[in-house]
Amino acid sequence: MVSDRLNHVSFLIPISDSILQVEQKMRAQSDGNHPDLGAALDHLLDSGGKRVRPAVALLTGGILGADQEKLVTLGAAIELLHTATLVHDDLIDGALLRRGMVTLNARWSPAATVLTGDFIFARAAKLAAETDSVAVMRLFAETLAIIVNGELTQLFTSKGLASREDYYQRIYAKTASMFELCTAAAAILSPVDSQEVERMRGMGYNLGMAFQIMDDILDFTGEQATVGKPVASDLRQGLITLPALYYLEQNPGDAWMDAALSGKLFEDDKFARLVSNIRASGAIDASLKEAESYIDRAVETLLKQRECPQRQALLELANYIIQRQL
Repeated sequence: MVSDRLNHVSFLIPISDSILQVEQKMRAQSDGNHPDLGAALDHLLDSGGKRVRPAVALLTGGILGADQEKLVTLGAAIELLHTATLVHDDLIDGALLRRGMVTLNARWSPAATVLTGDFIFARAAKLAAETDSVAVMRLFAETLAIIVNGELTQLFTSKGLASREDYYQRIYAKTASMFELCTAAAAILSPVDSQEVERMRGMGYNLGMAFQIMDDILDFTGEQATVGKPVASDLRQGLITLPALYYLEQNPGDAWMDAALSGKLFEDDKFARLVSNIRASGAIDASLKEAESYIDRAVETLLKQRECPQRQALLELANYIIQRQL
């Protein structure tokens, strides 16, 4: 399955050997532990994904001259951190499918699922420590705290809240903070100054914000069979994302939207009509333009770097983020 990804995604070509090493390092983390942990980790890593986050770290470090072995370790740590968050997210959301495959919590008890996520968090932290960089370890811990705080805010505060400030904070915690970790940590491991680290952090932020906005667009424009979850799943939970925000700004007082945000739109036909209205409005195009503006800022930073295969691959990755389909 890894080789299939390498064959179909152009931005992985310059780092194909490193991605394979990342994959091997991740799978090795269950060695010597309960056999079911190995089976669970294999299932999670086989469930798909383009390894975008380790690719961002590997390519950024490649441009800046980081040690290759440490970059591979960093990439494995970041992807395991991402994997662990998905395990807990699926349990919290009660999701039974991800990318068309059954989730861990659909197969195991909640207790076993939580413990497996905890184990993966721990192994991710161990790998981060193996970079031998206190700054990377600190950034790793800070990112995890941001992600967890964001999840708590989403549980207790964000539902039914039509606020751009809340939305941007939420997608930063959920996604952009992880992309910041990818680029900033790779820069920390490179022979560059603190200003360059901050520039790379900013590039990661812009890539991550665009990535999540595109996810939120695809949540409305995709089909359930492809997405692996109900269309407009966030709105069904009372969480408003950028397309819904644009629609609400264009249609204040929309009765069906108000009912959806208050958790009172229970009829499937009315909810389907609301989704259709959002699709037919200018909300999707407006959201796409906003995602493109984040990508433009990331590309502007990237074009100031030396020309090399890794820079070109990152440019292709930026284009993939804005063009991708689930």
